[in-house]
Amino acid sequence: MLSALLLRHRLAASASSTPARSPLRVLAAAMSSSGPAGGASSSSEHAGRKPNRLAAEHSPYLLQHAYNPVDWYPWGEEAFEKARIKDVPIFLSIGYSTCHWCHVMEVESFENDEIAKILNDGFVSIKVDREERPDVDKVYMTYVSALYGGGGWPLSVFLSPNLKPLMGGTYFPPDDKYGRPGFKTVLRKVKEAWETKRDALEKTGNVVVQQLRDALSAKASSQDMPNDLAVVSVDKCVEKLAGSYDPKFGGYGSAPKFPRPVENCIMLYKFRKHLESGQVSESQNIMKMVTHTLQCMARGGVHDHIGGGFHRYSVDECWHVPHFEKMLYDQGQIANVYLDTFVITGDEYYSSVARDILDYLRRDMIGEEGEIYSAEDADSAEYDGAPRKREGAFYVWTSKEIEDTLGENAELFKNHYYVKSSGNCDLSRMSDPHNEFKGKNVLIERKQASVMASKCGKSVDEYAQILGGCRHKLFDTRSKRPRPHLDDKVIVSWNGLAISAFARASQILKSEPTGTRFCFPVAGCNPEKYLGVAEKAARFIKEKLYDASSNRLNHSYRNGPAKAPGFLDDYAFLINGLLDLYEYGGKTVWLMWAAQLQVIQDQLFLDKQGGAYFNTPGEDPSVLLRVKEDYDGAEPSGNSVAAINLIRLSSIFDAAKSDGYKRNVEHLLAVFQKRLRELGIALPLMCCAADMLSVPSRKQVVLVGNKESAEFHDMVAAAFSTYNPNRTVIQIDPRNTEEMRFWESNNANIAQMARSSPPEKPAVAHVCQDFKCSPPVSSPDALRELLNKTVAAATSSAAA
Repeated sequence: MLSALLLRHRLAASASSTPARSPLRVLAAAMSSSGPAGGASSSSEHAGRKPNRLAAEHSPYLLQHAYNPVDWYPWGEEAFEKARIKDVPIFLSIGYSTCHWCHVMEVESFENDEIAKILNDGFVSIKVDREERPDVDKVYMTYVSALYGGGGWPLSVFLSPNLKPLMGGTYFPPDDKYGRPGFKTVLRKVKEAWETKRDALEKTGNVVVQQLRDALSAKASSQDMPNDLAVVSVDKCVEKLAGSYDPKFGGYGSAPKFPRPVENCIMLYKFRKHLESGQVSESQNIMKMVTHTLQCMARGGVHDHIGGGFHRYSVDECWHVPHFEKMLYDQGQIANVYLDTFVITGDEYYSSVARDILDYLRRDMIGEEGEIYSAEDADSAEYDGAPRKREGAFYVWTSKEIEDTLGENAELFKNHYYVKSSGNCDLSRMSDPHNEFKGKNVLIERKQASVMASKCGKSVDEYAQILGGCRHKLFDTRSKRPRPHLDDKVIVSWNGLAISAFARASQILKSEPTGTRFCFPVAGCNPEKYLGVAEKAARFIKEKLYDASSNRLNHSYRNGPAKAPGFLDDYAFLINGLLDLYEYGGKTVWLMWAAQLQVIQDQLFLDKQGGAYFNTPGEDPSVLLRVKEDYDGAEPSGNSVAAINLIRLSSIFDAAKSDGYKRNVEHLLAVFQKRLRELGIALPLMCCAADMLSVPSRKQVVLVGNKESAEFHDMVAAAFSTYNPNRTVIQIDPRNTEEMRFWESNNANIAQMARSSPPEKPAVAHVCQDFKCSPPVSSPDALRELLNKTVAAATSSAAA
């Protein structure tokens, strides 16, 4: 939370004004910002225990704690009232069901009868699923990050009965270790401080909350975005990223390495800007950084070579040993980056990785009604009936397992994936500092397949097919192992990110070279199947998580909609996915729904006077802060995505609506202008939004014709055969009266284009920019030539 860390100086000043022996200072040393570097978790056994209140919840995370001896409450008035009546502090524990260190703390502390007694006697204990209640998590994670310099899950925070934070941290071991207090000590000190220094605690909590409230609900002094903001913010962000680039292993920064997709998004965006201005060498330098990073990620252990998809992050600098959980929000964003890189390079290596991710989701992460699940756990049992779970048990291999499974191809496979009898987690001192993976191998490709194929005297294609067959056999073997826990909760925002990737893949992958061969775990399906996945997921959300009478979303679903309402991210990410569904799939129903949701988003979250969007509707008094989030982290911020959505909508609708969309974006960016100038690296996607708004006119590609015809489908694929983030594609069938009515009501110029297009042609394309349109073209090749014209002219001019 980089944005939260900027508050630390203000909060530190507040803390320093408290008495020298304030309880805040007494316990500061106990506040750990992260767990140990390694460890293993256990599976929780009921052991004849009675269930607690969490047994009635739907959240997989809460249900994991339903048989703890801790007298847990879910977040709600019952717990708050109990704390007020008992006049005791609240212990708030926040995590999620696939969190490794959450499992560790559960086994060590929450299943410990002695600790449970301390909690039950002196506190009211509340358990929150951060994925189900991101609004609650945001308040207290911001507090811990700002005050103690770091955050993470499990999040452990002590609150007054009126929900003001008193002190907090993350993972605590049960007992004192290495000169640091354990959880038992912390609990006793908090209880003592509450009984003896309560006034100072509560005063500090009130001050901190007020300062956070002031800092996180920033308002713009002007509703206009400064003229130079776009160029300055993009250039500074790209300069910072390039300065932190790792030329050996790719990525930006050092270990641990997260595949933060927004970083590569802005690098690709700047690549395009360089090309448009004829700066060919500069564009090539950026492209080298992006492609090297993506290749290192895909070859590394952070990529699941056997089953597809990407793990959360690598603990080392070489993308080798990962933290093994798989999150949906990663998959959708990473797939989109590989799709964009494929469009630019034409190299099917990148399209294959995108397919690998999407096919993993199709196989393992999608329910019968099309809903896309949230995550898979890092931990699993090593064998059926094992008393303990271990991180990565499902994914790692011994050399003997590979030999027994692959037979004659075992040596080829072992050489390719750096498999050793002693284990291969030795590439970095950070890979396995506690020897947890001794004798185990995390598959990694240290050399390109072409190099290894040449050593074996085989063609690249033959070599790749052998590896694919080996992966398939290992997949079948792995399928017999106990699977990691699947969090089958459906989160609207994360589904929106995945819908975007599936929709975009349905057209972009049509540009793959003829005869491209795929190897397991890639299915090699017709790209149009991906559009069906995206549409089915969107229908699930509309049917299960959307109230048509109020036009409002719920945040998540598991055995029914959760109590939490939709938050800004849910609206913004879903609108983004729906706009992609329309542009790449052509059904106006998705565009109409996106526009309706934008209206509701403005009603619920927009600060009409101060500018930008709050993350919550502000209707729940138990949520103390309404944050205007700006940090583009593992997930982009709702404000960044909302800004880009508004820019896209402004290029689709007529002037009356378009001007309103643009005014809201200008006001939003004005709110964050200081951060964009000084810390753009924390807001890469918002930097892109600032530049998108500064572009005088987005390129419109208006495709008119029979949407059912092969010619029209070919024209759509051609429209997406180039990379241009400042392009809008509009599909319209003049034979469809409902569609024509929509455009006549929302953009008469588009309707007129459709009416004036030659009826005898099944597909015609109009390319428009700066209030003028090129003569219509009716072949895919002509459209491609037209779309590449600007960049080609700039490039040739620079070359001359």
